[in-house]
Amino acid sequence: QVQLVESGGASVQSGGSLILSCKQSIYLSSDYCVGWFRQVAGKDREVVASIATDGRPRYAEFTSNRFIITQSTINLNVNLKMYRLAPDDTAMYYCAAGPAGRAEHGCDWKYWGQGTQVTVSS
Repeated sequence: QVQLVESGGASVQSGGSLILSCKQSIYLSSDYCVGWFRQVAGKDREVVASIATDGRPRYAEFTSNRFIITQSTINLNVNLKMYRLAPDDTAMYYCAAGPAGRAEHGCDWKYWGQGTQVTVSS
Protein backbone atom coordinates (compact mmCIF):
# COMPACT_ATOMS: atom_id res chain seq x y z
CA GLN A 1 0.00 0.00 0.00
CA VAL A 2 1.34 3.39 -1.00
CA GLN A 3 1.23 6.05 1.66
CA LEU A 4 2.27 9.64 1.11
CA VAL A 5 3.07 12.12 3.86
CA GLU A 6 3.58 15.80 3.11
CA SER A 7 5.51 18.32 5.17
CA GLY A 8 6.94 21.79 4.82
CA GLY A 9 3.82 23.90 4.65
CA ALA A 10 4.02 27.21 6.48
CA SER A 11 2.98 30.84 6.56
CA VAL A 12 5.30 33.11 4.59
CA GLN A 13 5.40 36.65 3.30
CA SER A 14 4.78 37.45 -0.35
CA GLY A 15 7.99 36.95 -2.32
CA GLY A 16 9.21 34.23 0.01
CA SER A 17 10.12 30.62 -0.68
CA LEU A 18 9.19 27.19 0.64
CA ILE A 19 10.17 23.60 0.04
CA LEU A 20 7.40 21.04 0.36
CA SER A 21 8.40 17.44 0.85
CA CYS A 22 6.45 14.24 0.22
CA LYS A 23 7.68 11.04 1.80
CA GLN A 24 6.65 7.81 0.10
CA SER A 25 6.14 4.65 2.15
CA ILE A 26 7.54 2.42 -0.57
CA TYR A 27 9.69 2.72 -3.66
CA LEU A 28 7.74 3.71 -6.74
CA SER A 29 9.18 2.58 -10.06
CA SER A 30 9.28 4.70 -13.18
CA ASP A 31 5.91 3.16 -14.05
CA TYR A 32 4.41 5.59 -11.55
CA CYS A 33 3.76 9.30 -11.77
CA VAL A 34 4.36 11.54 -8.78
CA GLY A 35 3.03 15.03 -8.41
CA TRP A 36 1.70 17.94 -6.40
CA PHE A 37 -1.79 19.40 -6.44
CA ARG A 38 -3.35 22.26 -4.53
CA GLN A 39 -6.82 23.21 -3.44
CA VAL A 40 -8.41 26.35 -2.09
CA ALA A 41 -11.55 25.89 -0.01
CA GLY A 42 -14.58 25.99 -2.26
CA LYS A 43 -12.61 25.45 -5.45
CA ASP A 44 -11.57 22.40 -7.43
CA ARG A 45 -8.23 20.77 -6.79
CA GLU A 46 -5.70 21.66 -9.48
CA VAL A 47 -2.44 20.10 -10.55
CA VAL A 48 0.69 22.10 -9.76
CA ALA A 49 3.53 19.94 -11.07
CA SER A 50 4.28 16.33 -11.82
CA ILE A 51 6.87 13.87 -12.99
CA ALA A 52 5.17 11.43 -15.32
CA THR A 53 6.26 7.97 -16.40
CA ASP A 54 8.49 9.44 -19.09
CA GLY A 55 10.52 11.13 -16.35
CA ARG A 56 9.79 14.64 -17.60
CA PRO A 57 8.57 17.31 -15.19
CA ARG A 58 5.41 19.14 -16.13
CA TYR A 59 4.07 22.34 -14.60
CA ALA A 60 0.81 24.20 -14.48
CA GLU A 61 0.95 27.48 -16.33
CA PHE A 62 0.42 29.50 -13.16
CA THR A 63 3.74 28.29 -11.73
CA SER A 64 5.43 30.69 -14.19
CA ASN A 65 8.89 29.14 -13.73
CA ARG A 66 8.67 29.72 -9.97
CA PHE A 67 8.28 26.07 -8.90
CA ILE A 68 10.58 23.08 -9.31
CA ILE A 69 9.59 19.45 -8.73
CA THR A 70 12.26 16.88 -7.97
CA GLN A 71 12.21 13.22 -7.06
CA SER A 72 14.72 11.18 -5.09
CA THR A 73 14.29 7.44 -5.53
CA ILE A 74 16.95 6.88 -2.87
CA ASN A 75 15.24 8.95 -0.19
CA LEU A 76 11.73 8.18 -1.46
CA ASN A 77 10.97 11.89 -1.55
CA VAL A 78 9.20 14.14 -3.98
CA ASN A 79 9.96 17.78 -3.31
CA LEU A 80 8.33 20.94 -4.57
CA LYS A 81 10.52 24.01 -4.35
CA MET A 82 8.47 27.19 -4.54
CA TYR A 83 9.95 30.64 -5.11
CA ARG A 84 8.51 34.17 -5.35
CA LEU A 85 5.34 33.07 -3.61
CA ALA A 86 2.25 35.24 -3.92
CA PRO A 87 -1.02 35.38 -1.96
CA ASP A 88 -2.71 33.50 -4.84
CA ASP A 89 -0.49 30.52 -3.97
CA THR A 90 -2.27 30.14 -0.64
CA ALA A 91 -3.81 26.67 -0.60
CA MET A 92 -3.64 23.18 0.81
CA TYR A 93 -0.97 21.32 -1.13
CA TYR A 94 -1.29 17.58 -1.73
CA CYS A 95 1.17 14.97 -2.89
CA ALA A 96 -0.16 12.30 -5.23
CA ALA A 97 1.04 9.23 -7.09
CA GLY A 98 -0.29 6.69 -9.53
CA PRO A 99 0.25 4.78 -12.75
CA ALA A 100 -0.05 6.23 -16.23
CA GLY A 101 -3.62 7.07 -17.07
CA ARG A 102 -5.98 9.66 -18.49
CA ALA A 103 -6.14 12.25 -15.76
CA GLU A 104 -3.91 15.30 -15.32
CA HIS A 105 -0.50 15.08 -17.00
CA GLY A 106 -1.29 11.59 -18.31
CA CYS A 107 -1.56 9.93 -14.91
CA ASP A 108 -4.13 8.04 -12.87
CA TRP A 109 -3.79 9.70 -9.48
CA LYS A 110 -4.71 6.84 -7.15
CA TYR A 111 -2.77 7.69 -4.00
CA TRP A 112 -3.01 10.91 -2.01
CA GLY A 113 -1.45 12.43 1.05
CA GLN A 114 -3.33 14.38 3.70
CA GLY A 115 -2.03 17.74 2.59
CA THR A 116 0.10 20.55 3.98
CA GLN A 117 -1.09 24.15 4.26
CA VAL A 118 0.71 27.00 2.56
CA THR A 119 -0.35 30.54 3.45
CA VAL A 120 1.19 33.56 1.74
CA SER A 121 0.46 36.99 3.19
CA SER A 122 0.87 40.27 1.33
